[in-house]
Amino acid sequence: MTLSGIAGIVLTIGMAVDANVIIFERIREELLVGKNLRQAIADGFSNSYSAIIDANVTTLLTAAVLAYFGLGPVKGFAIVLIIGVICSMITAIFVTRMMIDWWVEKGKNLTFSNSFSESALNNFNIDFIGKRRIAYVFSTVLILVGLVSIFTRGFDMGVDFKGGFSYNVQFAGGENITSDKLKDGLKEVFGSSPVVKQVDTENTFNITTSYLINEKGDDVMTKVSTALHQGISKMTGSDVSLEKFLDSDSPNDVIHITSATQVGPTIAEDLKKSSWYAGTFALLIIFLYILMRFSKWQYSLGAIIALAHDALMLLSAFSLLHGFLPFSLEMDQAFIAALLTVLGYSINDTVIIFDRIREFIGLHVSEDQDVVINKAINTTLSRTLITSFTTVIVVIMLLLFGGASIKGFAFAIFVGIVFGTYSSVFIAAPIIHEFSNKDKSKLA
Repeated sequence: MTLSGIAGIVLTIGMAVDANVIIFERIREELLVGKNLRQAIADGFSNSYSAIIDANVTTLLTAAVLAYFGLGPVKGFAIVLIIGVICSMITAIFVTRMMIDWWVEKGKNLTFSNSFSESALNNFNIDFIGKRRIAYVFSTVLILVGLVSIFTRGFDMGVDFKGGFSYNVQFAGGENITSDKLKDGLKEVFGSSPVVKQVDTENTFNITTSYLINEKGDDVMTKVSTALHQGISKMTGSDVSLEKFLDSDSPNDVIHITSATQVGPTIAEDLKKSSWYAGTFALLIIFLYILMRFSKWQYSLGAIIALAHDALMLLSAFSLLHGFLPFSLEMDQAFIAALLTVLGYSINDTVIIFDRIREFIGLHVSEDQDVVINKAINTTLSRTLITSFTTVIVVIMLLLFGGASIKGFAFAIFVGIVFGTYSSVFIAAPIIHEFSNKDKSKLA
């Protein structure tokens, strides 16, 4: 039950909500064309299946690749997501249908819209294809600025990726300790300034150092802990013994370590390699599945470009903003979990829009391609806004009320959901238009 596992649960809940929104939106559309309630429900479910199955199977295949190649947090995320996707497909397709049919068969009325949703979330007529070049310029500028920052400022690399020793140290209530004092006080014993961050728990600081990271032996952790004890004792004038300092069960009025973690450089390198392999093969699987389902490479290209766009936007945000926000934007296992969650949301959103584009291309053969793609995006826009809004509300709650350790994760999800929704509409769908044959008869 790690942060990565919880991220998998969050994505599962989001996909389950999304599947039900797709169904209810489709039933509402069937009702608007004049069908009776029973027929609208039957047709709504029937016409929703392809979008739901495509979106979930894409995520399932990606999760399988991550489970095979991933290590640690990546594998945990993937396994939870596989279980969640299977469960959410069963509940969306079978359980929801069973409950609605049971309700209607009892002779009770069931509505799928109200005055607000009928007026505010319907009848969109936005020219997304006409505005695509503005979106291209906007995204290109942001990504270029982000790449400059990545190659100049870099990232706040966590211990998971650079290797090192991470300690949570609790100080006595009367101690006047700050992050800057700890950095300066420990620089002498460690040879360089450690990374020090205040933890939400009262008078507790997280201290991360790469001291002796390349030294081998069973007693390396003990040596680093001893050096930490010496540095803190000298800085604070404390006479606490090494034994009490290392005991996590020591009283709160005694300076002591509450938790300690060692991540060797080999483990950190393995994490980076496994993340790279998993991501590469996941993108390949997505490309091939979408090519198989939609029979056109333009759909696959649009999905991959949108995913690369979202990943670059998130990386750029973490490089540009680290050190400027009141919480940590560290590149660690939580960031991996957030990135995977964001890409899962993005591909889910993209495939649903693609499914409607494919449907409309077959229905509106005589119309221009840009008109058809605009119609497809506009008819799925209410579903996109509802799903994204509900997810963003949860993430904002985490940002406002979550602990310090989870705020970086929540910020990554927030940025990813915003740009993932944007890329599905302004990047993925327009890419189909750019590379498709404009002759509608041949395209159909």
